[in-house]
Amino acid sequence: MNCGNVHLNLNLHNAGVQHFMKSQLYLTLLFFSAYYSDICVGSIACRLEKKDGGGLRVYIMTLGVLAPYRGLGIGTKLLNHVIDLSSKQNISEIYLHVQTNNEDAINFYKKFGFEITDTIQNYYMNITPPDCYLLTKFITETKK
Repeated sequence: MNCGNVHLNLNLHNAGVQHFMKSQLYLTLLFFSAYYSDICVGSIACRLEKKDGGGLRVYIMTLGVLAPYRGLGIGTKLLNHVIDLSSKQNISEIYLHVQTNNEDAINFYKKFGFEITDTIQNYYMNITPPDCYLLTKFITETKK
């Protein structure tokens, strides 16, 4: 990825996929990172979950980019990669939690079609405000 005079290499190796068995639930964690030189400047971590009634969905546990590297498209590239993988695997839903006062994150996810689908009171224990929004993106099937 070329961002102005800075060349950023998005590391998307399969080494970032880990599988766990827990009580007959097959859990897959996905990790993708963006590197500048040998420094990790951004990453996203997701969990593949079974939906009630069948099917799968992706939960974004965290997405972060170091402050000096924000605005260069790194977070966009990481999130688009997860959205593209989900679409190709016919996963129809991606969701995450965002603190209610984190307007930058809320606006970032809305640009990708995420919408606020719920408000959870007292979700966080040690930060103020303790409430969060549940943001969800519903992916329509792509024609093959």
